[in-house]
Amino acid sequence: MPNTPRLSEKRRARVRAALLSLCALLAAAPHARAAAAPPQKTRPKPAAEKPATKPRADARVPRETLLRIMAAEDERRWEESDLGALLKDASAVVRARAALAAGRIGDEGAVAPLAALLGADRDEAVRASAAFALGEIEAEGGATALLDSLRLSKSAEVRARVVEALGKIAAALPETRAGLKKRLGDALVNTLTTEHRLAKPNRQLVLLGLTAMLRARPEGGARTVALFLNSADARVRADALNALARARAKESLERVRAILASDTDAVARANAARVVGAAEDAAGYDALVARASTDADSRVRVSAVRALAQLKDARAADPLVRRGGELFAAYKSARVGGAAGPPEVNEMLEVATALGRVLQNSYDERAVTLLRAMRDAGVTAAEVETTLARVAPTQYLRDRGVAGLVSRVSRQSDASVTWQKVSAVAQGLGEMAGMTSAQVGNSVVSLQADAQIALRALVQSRHTPPSALPDLLRSLAAFKPADLAAVARAALGTEDVIARAAAADILSELPPEQETSRALVAAMPRALSDEINDAALSMLGALAKQPGADATAAIQSALDTTTDYLVRRRAADILRERAVGGAAAARRVETVNTRNHREDYERAAARIGKQVRAVITTDKGAVTLELLPDDAPLTVDNFVQLARRNYFNGVLFHRVVPNFVVQGGDPRGDGNGGPGYQIRCEINAVPYARGAVGMALSGKDTGGSQWFVTHSPQPHLDGGYTVFGRVVEGMEVVDRIVRGDRIRSVTITERGR
Repeated sequence: MPNTPRLSEKRRARVRAALLSLCALLAAAPHARAAAAPPQKTRPKPAAEKPATKPRADARVPRETLLRIMAAEDERRWEESDLGALLKDASAVVRARAALAAGRIGDEGAVAPLAALLGADRDEAVRASAAFALGEIEAEGGATALLDSLRLSKSAEVRARVVEALGKIAAALPETRAGLKKRLGDALVNTLTTEHRLAKPNRQLVLLGLTAMLRARPEGGARTVALFLNSADARVRADALNALARARAKESLERVRAILASDTDAVARANAARVVGAAEDAAGYDALVARASTDADSRVRVSAVRALAQLKDARAADPLVRRGGELFAAYKSARVGGAAGPPEVNEMLEVATALGRVLQNSYDERAVTLLRAMRDAGVTAAEVETTLARVAPTQYLRDRGVAGLVSRVSRQSDASVTWQKVSAVAQGLGEMAGMTSAQVGNSVVSLQADAQIALRALVQSRHTPPSALPDLLRSLAAFKPADLAAVARAALGTEDVIARAAAADILSELPPEQETSRALVAAMPRALSDEINDAALSMLGALAKQPGADATAAIQSALDTTTDYLVRRRAADILRERAVGGAAAARRVETVNTRNHREDYERAAARIGKQVRAVITTDKGAVTLELLPDDAPLTVDNFVQLARRNYFNGVLFHRVVPNFVVQGGDPRGDGNGGPGYQIRCEINAVPYARGAVGMALSGKDTGGSQWFVTHSPQPHLDGGYTVFGRVVEGMEVVDRIVRGDRIRSVTITERGR
């Protein structure tokens, strides 16, 4: 299952390419070269430990200084004379805030002054902020100072943030730095092992340490993590299980099964189910079956269903079909009672996905009947279509729900055929590309030919809903037809920006051709004028594979004509790789050409210290968010401004992953939409607990209007996605939201505390 909130899986891949060059580009700039100097060989003396004190409630960064910091963050601008000077300010509050800003900006030029701050500042909060910032930069140069602090510091808060930072740096190290990675991993193992032996372990250090172990994946790390399965603290047990599940570890499975069977904490039981599935622990089968159908908490049930699919045990088919039938009966009863999107849908789709894995090519009549009944009852979902295709592939192409849809869309416009239906069928047809003769016999050739014919008919029909075209193109590309390049080139002229992006992505995977280069060059000006940058980023990626002066000129034009930070950075990176422009191109995109001005920073800063709430009225009821302007002022301001423009009214929750997140804010409804601009991340130390509200991303600094709420703690998201709010009322409403539910309105209130 997907494990990170995102704009879309495909967009995530495209934008990731636009961001991979960040460190290399900054290294070309003068200030980054200075930061690349070898670390000091003489270790600074440890700072005299100042007793831990809470900052005064009225302790604030002076207004002008705060505006200066916010502007530097927003522009991603690190300067020794600006933020560097603030790291030496007389006020500890200013030093701590400037350190956080340096981490958010991510410039390696800040590593040396942050390391000095960590080693010598007398204030605990400042040192903790410096450690957090070094982890955000993820630069190898910060490792020595962090290890020194871990060894010398007496502050629990500082040590916890140091451990967190070491995990991030270890995860970012290249394979060539295996020695340093082992050193950092050993430090994490030793620290957590020592903490476990204490009568009263430091809770924050343990929680941050468990996630650090997950990121660093040190040798012997799973054994250390498993020590905490016996903790009296339910959150510690749950986080230890989360780390084991994500690492696919097989440690202490007997204890894991005991937690699954009888732990009083629902999150611990759910995470134990995940461990059993990830480890493919056959001995946990009976406990999973019991939890999948009878546990009182839906988060446990869906985790158990997913785990049953991972066991690859044919016996799971019976309980899964039975559970699917129970859910479907409850769904139908709710529909009869007038419910538009009964919450049973969430679990039904999980069961459908699991059946596709357990019953592949089985032609199981019970499963096929159940899935078709779901579709007929109004459940439009790719999970249903792909499972039908996996369970009964030859029947799928003759299925009336598939053949009838292809026929109608090919011949005429039909308002009842939504883009979601076409997209779901496209993904079902795409499943045929992976079929083999060992699975379906000699009919595989005709099966795949028929699937391609259906996909082509939908791609070429002028009646096909535009938003379905990206999935149609990707499914057709999975078959690798001989004329794929021609199909993709033709799609570069479509109206839908995401379809053009998908076409460019396909072309980037094909051998370069002069005709492809000409088509991309011709399509680039339109892409640069689009409201969202998906097509431009994808076309740059495709042009990077094309030789010749014309492709280079188109890339140079993107750098010269657009103000989009991600597009400019991607163009500069490609030009550097082509030995065109070099450091000069890099320096042109060192800072962000932000859309914000002083009045925007003033408006955002004015909320700090206030109570800001958003009441979100949905199809399922009202949810109240407490927004966090102290921790993410510009992100909160962006959300507030969009809400007051009624931007979110009528927008779908387009993504729901039970026991993970609900996600909304996309006007397109497919995970690719946004407001036409990006905002910078404001990473902070607020944890992703249950009910945390975060900004969805497809890479650093790509937020816009999409946001998510967590169903349960998600510590692996800490320090990677901006937390800008928390649910304070209506979490039970969040739990009932299903894909397709709508936001009816968002009301913002602001008042002094």
